[in-house]
Amino acid sequence: MSAAAAAARAARLLLPCLPQTTTTRLLHASASQGAAREASGSFIHPAAVVHPDAVIGQGVSIGPFCTVGPSARIGDACQLHAGSHVVGDTELGEGCIVQTGAILGADIPGQTVIGENNVIGHYATVGIKCQDLKYKTGDECFLHIGRKNEIREYCSIHRSSKSCDCTVIGDNNLIMGSCHIAHDCKIGNNNIFANNTLFAGHVVVEDCTHTAGAVVVHQFCHIGSYSFLGGGSVVAQDVPRYMMVAGDRAELRGLNLEGLRRNGFSDQEVRCLRKAYQKVFMPTITIESSFEERLAELERENELSETPAVSCMVESIRMSFDQGRRGICKFRSWNSS
Repeated sequence: MSAAAAAARAARLLLPCLPQTTTTRLLHASASQGAAREASGSFIHPAAVVHPDAVIGQGVSIGPFCTVGPSARIGDACQLHAGSHVVGDTELGEGCIVQTGAILGADIPGQTVIGENNVIGHYATVGIKCQDLKYKTGDECFLHIGRKNEIREYCSIHRSSKSCDCTVIGDNNLIMGSCHIAHDCKIGNNNIFANNTLFAGHVVVEDCTHTAGAVVVHQFCHIGSYSFLGGGSVVAQDVPRYMMVAGDRAELRGLNLEGLRRNGFSDQEVRCLRKAYQKVFMPTITIESSFEERLAELERENELSETPAVSCMVESIRMSFDQGRRGICKFRSWNSS
């Protein structure tokens, strides 16, 4: 059996429900573009279904039983493993790996943009419609993902809930198995989310944070840079920068000292942060002052307030009490009985 005959037979098996005219058109388009794709160094398995209008870069590998839709754009050197799918207006940057069963994009208005050198794990769903009941059918919705992220098996990442917003994920994040990132979330860079971390809609995560497993974060919460969320935590309010929380509902448990050390903070910076934390959250029993008074006193203390890390921590706390924000996680004062 010739290669052309084998390709035609495979397409007939894969497309039993399509009218004969559609099947013929797809086969003819595939044949007409085959020489160009071969010249580009790309390999498309005969059992893959690639729409003739899809844009395929150089050196791309598309395995058996993959589907690539008419609006898809696949960058150079991408690998689509067997049974993966690229749907709707979806752009895949150079050097990405899409593993078996993963689904990228959706046939709804809007766009999914995935940057270079990302790994999308087995059966992950990335760029699909959100689960927000306020979403109106026909509205455009968007997802932008940066570079060098590893999104592991069974993760779900949703597009925005409205056309004026966008779900955003930055660069170099490790998103472990079965994590969920809901509509309109804003994720920064260099974060690590352990298995079953769940972010509700509109959550903001800054840079270099770390969650342990089975963490749940309430909608509209902000997670500050270099913070750590302990395993099983239910986070219902903001986590300030550099801090560690745990519990249901999560409470502040001190500074994320190990995270600060791993990220290159100097001993002097850590000492200043510890003094600032103790002054605000751990007043001695002889000090009778409100939280606001202690925070204001810290801002007046030049030695600490002029340290950039301390200034960032105070800024993070202050912003959590702005209008529309949720305040910070509760803390246990040493004054409490």
